[in-house]
Amino acid sequence: MTHMMRADGQPLSIREYESKGGYQGLRKALKMAPGEVTQMVKDGGLQGRGGAGFSTGMKWSFVPMGQDAPKTKYLIVNGDEMEPGTFKDRLLLEGNPHQMLEGVIISAYAIQAPEGIIFLRWAYKTSASRLLTAIQEAEQAGYIGKNILGSGFDIKVMIHTSVGRYMCGEETGLLSALEGKRAMPRVKPPFPQTSGLFGKPSIVNNVETLCCVPHIVDKGPEWFRGLSNGDGGGTKLYGASGKVKTPGIYELPLGTPLRELLEEHAGGMLDGHEFRAALPGGASTDFLTTDHLDVKMDFRSVMECGSRLGTGTIIVLDHQTCPVGFVHNLEHFFAQESCGWCTPCREGLPWVERILKSIEEGEGQAGDLEILQEHTHGLGPGMTFCALAPGAMAPLQSALKYFREDFETHIKEKRCPYRAN
Repeated sequence: MTHMMRADGQPLSIREYESKGGYQGLRKALKMAPGEVTQMVKDGGLQGRGGAGFSTGMKWSFVPMGQDAPKTKYLIVNGDEMEPGTFKDRLLLEGNPHQMLEGVIISAYAIQAPEGIIFLRWAYKTSASRLLTAIQEAEQAGYIGKNILGSGFDIKVMIHTSVGRYMCGEETGLLSALEGKRAMPRVKPPFPQTSGLFGKPSIVNNVETLCCVPHIVDKGPEWFRGLSNGDGGGTKLYGASGKVKTPGIYELPLGTPLRELLEEHAGGMLDGHEFRAALPGGASTDFLTTDHLDVKMDFRSVMECGSRLGTGTIIVLDHQTCPVGFVHNLEHFFAQESCGWCTPCREGLPWVERILKSIEEGEGQAGDLEILQEHTHGLGPGMTFCALAPGAMAPLQSALKYFREDFETHIKEKRCPYRAN
């Protein structure tokens, strides 16, 4: 995907994109039945790149189809990207907006949705500008509008710029925001595939997910599966941040080992810094340590190690960075981003944040770690209305597991040992 970008950082124009094979997938899709397109994506093994890793084709297959299905349906792009440490979708939107736009049109055709909505993080102003230009170019070329390419399929695409909240990245919170309400999660069932935006069938897909769709349709599901080195199909945009020599984004086969990602593509650790652990997929994932460096970075393999692939954007913890301060910074973010809907999340996350702050500042007390441990269960999976709090507990619970001595030293010595005296 990323090779289809200009070296100078400017986005591909529609003519440049077409010269590289752009919109050929759309032309092929429009000659197929919608269900055939869905089956191709399912056969390609495409898993949602927003973090959950659910089969994209399977997700589409839950949308009502046929004569009795609602005529109004929505294909929605989740371009909120507020997961700390994650910056892959921005690269795609700024470098090649037509790629995602083609994915939107094909996906909308597969579920027979006459409207595509791009839900975009407010801070992505360059992305918004370049997407708007791409939409206008696609309309002029006949890829968007009435009876596109003589297929009989109508599609309009619009951009919705969010005012910004982490909760907007949660599928049902995003739908609430689109309806002009507070970004708060919804009860499921009903699921968005049958009752989503304004009660109509809706599919919400991540930017990177949709960028894969044109290539699957154009080159076939077997080709897409052949790109992978692990469980699932295709390539993956991996990121690395922290004390590494070449932080950034790298497109590699899904299932590339963590060691290869860090040592070859991220250039290894900066001189004088040693690898200690990493969050493999953004802030809401559990730490992986030196014992996990050979894990394949695909959804199943990382889960078997006790974490999640998430967005695939790695945050590295080195031996000179305080793990207590590291986790406190993350929990501060999650606490302020809680929507406040359910009591455990609304009250529990600020409590966790205050305890971590006191420990980091040398005011920790005996019993603090037991309270934190209780919160990792009380705010864990199945205990809150949505996945925000369980995600917030992932780095905390693994930090208590792997770095407990650091927490105990803070409390015993009444200071952060990583700070200069």
